Amino acid sequence: MTAWRTTSRILPAVLVAAALTGGTADAAPRPAPADGLPVVQGPVAGTVPGDPSAPRVEDTYPWMSTVTDLAAAGYVEEEFYLSGEADGYGPTGELVASDVPYTTRIIVRRPADPGRFNGTVLTEWQNVTAGHDLDALWSPEQIIREGYAWVGVSAQRVGVNQLRDWSPARYGELDVTGEGRFLADELSYDVFAQAARALRSREGTAPLGPLRARTVLAVGASQSAGRMTVYYDHVLPQTEPVFDAFAHIVGPAPSRKGEEPVFHVLSETDVRTPVRRPDDDRYRRWEVAGTAHSGWHGQDYRRPVLTRDLGAAPVYQCDRPPFSRAPLHHVIAAAYHHLVRWDRYGVRPPTAPALEFAPDGTKARDGLGLALGGIRLSQVAVPTALNTGDNSGETFCVLFGTHVPFDEDLLGRLHRSHGGYVSAVHRADARNVLAGYLLPGDARQNLREAAASGVGKR
Repeated sequence: MTAWRTTSRILPAVLVAAALTGGTADAAPRPAPADGLPVVQGPVAGTVPGDPSAPRVEDTYPWMSTVTDLAAAGYVEEEFYLSGEADGYGPTGELVASDVPYTTRIIVRRPADPGRFNGTVLTEWQNVTAGHDLDALWSPEQIIREGYAWVGVSAQRVGVNQLRDWSPARYGELDVTGEGRFLADELSYDVFAQAARALRSREGTAPLGPLRARTVLAVGASQSAGRMTVYYDHVLPQTEPVFDAFAHIVGPAPSRKGEEPVFHVLSETDVRTPVRRPDDDRYRRWEVAGTAHSGWHGQDYRRPVLTRDLGAAPVYQCDRPPFSRAPLHHVIAAAYHHLVRWDRYGVRPPTAPALEFAPDGTKARDGLGLALGGIRLSQVAVPTALNTGDNSGETFCVLFGTHVPFDEDLLGRLHRSHGGYVSAVHRADARNVLAGYLLPGDARQNLREAAASGVGKR
């Protein structure tokens, strides 16, 4: 296997002095460790509120800094620079470059108290489809409740270049292209892997602070899942393993059977054919009825973040009302839980039914228009709206699914009493908890929301 390269590129001392918490004008960057780890520098100064255009780093703040009240939850958010030398790989794993200097950033959200940490780091390959880094899998309710650490890695050119433009003082020295020589993200695979290596290390600056990682998961959504697929299928076999397991969400997944388990979670949007890779002792695929590739949960969370950082959140004119509200993130949280047990103890996750297809090749649907088969959350099994994975229209509308609330007449026919509705939600969620598709904490939240609703009260 190829040995990891020793870091030699260091951020300019003046940038380090300005950026690092507690730094001084004479502060020198930490030398690269001798065992090939990347250099980690930080935490980088600056918090919200701040000004991305400010000339001093400490007057800026991290891109897409969370709007979640982390302090109240016992969490902290910190950003770090990561510098090293990365190898470059082509789309089929061919080595195209060696020892190319890079500097990028990672953003860490973690429990402040090691006693709150469950031992697992969700290392997300930041998605750049929208033209900027997107922490697509940051789901604060589930991540904080279960005690994970979440780390976002800026591995791709589009995201890093946007960071440089957004805040030159904070991000102007970042580069994952070898100064313009590698523009197809050839370095991204090694950059992502080196970030995981830094998270495991106790040498130098530890991005996880006092936490010690027991399990490091690679997680990625959509296009990022595709990049992770190339890494798993073609790059990982010729390099040193650094991730314990992989979660490929709403995107492609590896075709190779490797040592590390792979969990593949797809929304209704993403299932386009009945031809599937079968489950085995290293691969599990779940398909979730009624959910969208990019549904309401993520859009609602990111709206104030993008309004703050870009001046406005995007607005879409889709052919049907967009953003399914069936909570795919509930199933993703259950998948993480199983993936950790799979890696640590060899306990294989439960299998799940596949979405059904009609003879004409389209997804089979019931009389309400809801998809048949798949994992059926209470929002689909006990519906109050039409939630699907389908839509059309401008730009990203095809990814948003639909959400059409039922009118009062239909609601009255489906749910004749409030108590009956709440009981039906409870039974559906209890089945999903027992099957392993839903965590108890999310079932309790569903029950609270059902009880607080007006469904069945007319």
